[in-house]
Amino acid sequence: MKYFRLLRDGIDPAPLLAEIAAVDAAFDENRGRQEKIAVQREAKAIPLRGLRASAIAGRQRRDVHESRWTTGSQRFPLARAFLEETARTLGGELSRAKLVCLPPGNRVYPHIDRGEYYRARDRFHLVLRSSGSWMRAGDEEVRMRAGELWWFDNDQEHEACNDGDTDRIHLIFDLRPLRPESAFGSAGKRIGITSPRADRHEPCATAP
Repeated sequence: MKYFRLLRDGIDPAPLLAEIAAVDAAFDENRGRQEKIAVQREAKAIPLRGLRASAIAGRQRRDVHESRWTTGSQRFPLARAFLEETARTLGGELSRAKLVCLPPGNRVYPHIDRGEYYRARDRFHLVLRSSGSWMRAGDEEVRMRAGELWWFDNDQEHEACNDGDTDRIHLIFDLRPLRPESAFGSAGKRIGITSPRADRHEPCATAP
């Protein structure tokens, strides 16, 4: 497959899920994703790292490279530690990151992540809870399982939906490659990743 790579599996999601559960109504505190991004209107999010507002300087938000930890991220030390360790392992600069919940029957609508920020970075998903997360990028489809860490090419049109009966919770983050020999390449991105399993799966029942 060109647009998806399974990097790791067997990651225990239980500690991260317990950390989220320990914060009352964690996914209901911030509605920016639902209210400001039309294609994400059915998803809930906990921002862990966001763009540095002081660095916007007249640029569009999608062109701002600078990022920082959110104040709320202090309540999720295990998630922060995972992000920092993964960035070190893959040889990347940690950029934006969020915990995202897609309730049963909800979807993320087809879109491409455009802008200078995204062109310089790679997108990763750690699946924390799912009965089988359906995603499409370009003409490829996968179902991601809990405990799996995936890279996918968000330069392609992509979408997702939750056709299961439990919340779909992912830790989604971006890394900017720091060295050519890193696991996911440089400005020409998408090189050098091998996949132990990246099978095509049946599409989500609610997808067109």
